Amino acid sequence: MQSSALLESIPTPCYVLERDKLKSNLEILSQVQEQSGAKILLALKGYAFWRCFDEVRQSLSGSAASGLYEARLGFEEIGGASTIQDCLDSKNLIRKEVCVFSPAYKEVDSLLPYATHIIFNSFSQLARFSSRIKEHNKQAKHPISIGLRVNPLYSEVQTDIYNPCAAYSRLGITPSAFERALETYGDGILRDVQGLHFHTHCEQDSYALKRTLPHVEKYFGAYFGGLKWCNFGGGHHITRADYNKALLVKLIKDFRQKYQLEVFLEPGEAVGWQAGFLIGSVIDIVENGKQIAILDVSASAHMPDCLEMPYRPNIYKISDGVRESDKGENHGSYKYRLGGPTCLAGDIIGDFSFDSELKIGDKVVFEDMLHYTIVKNTTFNGVALPSLAVIENGNLRILKSFDYFDYKERN
Repeated sequence: MQSSALLESIPTPCYVLERDKLKSNLEILSQVQEQSGAKILLALKGYAFWRCFDEVRQSLSGSAASGLYEARLGFEEIGGASTIQDCLDSKNLIRKEVCVFSPAYKEVDSLLPYATHIIFNSFSQLARFSSRIKEHNKQAKHPISIGLRVNPLYSEVQTDIYNPCAAYSRLGITPSAFERALETYGDGILRDVQGLHFHTHCEQDSYALKRTLPHVEKYFGAYFGGLKWCNFGGGHHITRADYNKALLVKLIKDFRQKYQLEVFLEPGEAVGWQAGFLIGSVIDIVENGKQIAILDVSASAHMPDCLEMPYRPNIYKISDGVRESDKGENHGSYKYRLGGPTCLAGDIIGDFSFDSELKIGDKVVFEDMLHYTIVKNTTFNGVALPSLAVIENGNLRILKSFDYFDYKERN
């Protein structure tokens, strides 16, 4: 736990990585890799704090990207080469995986220098772009492996916005669509496909994977014989304290032995889980039926999952050097609604309470705010982006601050 004095010294708003916690997460993921034989890739859509990727580079097998910019970032910051030429020139460089999936590609040429795997969301995209990848592979030092994303029609995700298998989902080829496509294109179109990818999880335990795999095997197991790999996607909450890692290892080992396929996992949240916080300050308190504290951090702009999921973050306040945790919506003597500085009426973080008064100038710490925050934040309403910092060995270091031009130049 960081000292109150250190926390009070942080300029707000600011995202702060606690590096020792990141290292602990990566140790767990590295152990799962070693024990299961799977390759674990960092899903950059969930966690892309590349300024502190040293341990990620050492621990994981690469990155999972959703498009060109993430693919290039994974190549440069995890893949071991700062430029394409570095990769081509170095005989000793170990090329890390850069596994790319997009619901649809406008083109693939820009991905060819970075990707090790390109996964298509439809047979029409496969037919459109596979020849370009094959042409690239004729001369490539690192040929690109082609895959298809499938939808096994099973998911235990309760919130539709995060459910890849919800009704009418645009993500993954359903079993019936898969069969129709083979009738249209012929079985020969699978000749270039080396892997299948499914993603059905969100913040879930390995028990959900155990219940999911039979559906994948039922609908797509007949095609495993001609493949080299299977990607189990993301949403595996591996670093959560109660996650059953032994079951995950067994499921992977059994699957690999049964089908002789390489297995990939793509966690994002599990890498950044509980590895840092967002800290803000109280800038005013108004009253309208209840006390409403306005902060310099925004649910809408800085932590949108609070509104999308929705969920109520764990917080504590620091007032005059004294730390106090939230007592819940109504259990503390002093009750507040916390809101952001934007003009969006719904920029509400939630209702909280404390045993002592919340005052203007107090610091408020929102725990577990490194995943799906920095990658999604905005400058909506001209609100400044939070700074980026790291705490290591009890010392704070500001890595990046943002100014007016970061807002201006993106508009």
